[in-house]
Amino acid sequence: MSRPVLGVIACNRMVGSEVAQAVMNRYIRAAMIYADVAALIIPSLPDLMTAAEVAPRIDGILLTGSPSNVATRLYGDEGGDGPFGDGRDEIAMSMVDHMIDARKPVFGICRGFQEINVALGGTLRRDTSASDTLIRHHAPDDVDFDAMFDHRHPVELANGGMLSNAYAKGALDVNSVHFQGIGTLADGLTVEARAPDGLIEAYSARPNGAPLLAVQWHPEWGTENDADSQTYFHLLGKALRGNL
Repeated sequence: MSRPVLGVIACNRMVGSEVAQAVMNRYIRAAMIYADVAALIIPSLPDLMTAAEVAPRIDGILLTGSPSNVATRLYGDEGGDGPFGDGRDEIAMSMVDHMIDARKPVFGICRGFQEINVALGGTLRRDTSASDTLIRHHAPDDVDFDAMFDHRHPVELANGGMLSNAYAKGALDVNSVHFQGIGTLADGLTVEARAPDGLIEAYSARPNGAPLLAVQWHPEWGTENDADSQTYFHLLGKALRGNL
């Protein structure tokens, strides 16, 4: 029997002197191995294609993390620190709408977690590594790349939520690699996890019957050595098979 096909969004990234459609292997490999799916990369080229053309051809979508931030104008703010990714924003927001219309799964990680919230009418805050009222959600600037993912904190899982049921425990220890986070949660989303400072770290929903689950942390990082991270992708696989 053929496996479900997961769409994985790409970003416009500079590779040498050219722009490339890029998504880190760790997202695709973790999904293909632990969700047991085939995968297709969705380019962020809204001038050449539409989400309406893509959504019927895939069984679910994963919106990944990225160095770029969601444009502030999309959630009624201004300014903010780049880099931004307008092409990614346009394709991602439209894909969320069309996948929900098609009642197909929508999963998000880090930037994906943030952009789904914005697509559904929520807002972001941009001080998660600088606020005196929050714990630090990003490692210091002077650490190397691997050490960024060693920056961790616990999250408390909502009792009776999708994650607490899947993990059969009340808390997880997760990596924390983000400068932005949820400001106002979009209507219809249910909190699945919070950091010790109260910041929302995961949410779920079933808009129009479409399974939706997104997390602020990075379960695709070191997944092979982390059973909890594998569980996130097991849920993705169940969703694409209509079992979530």
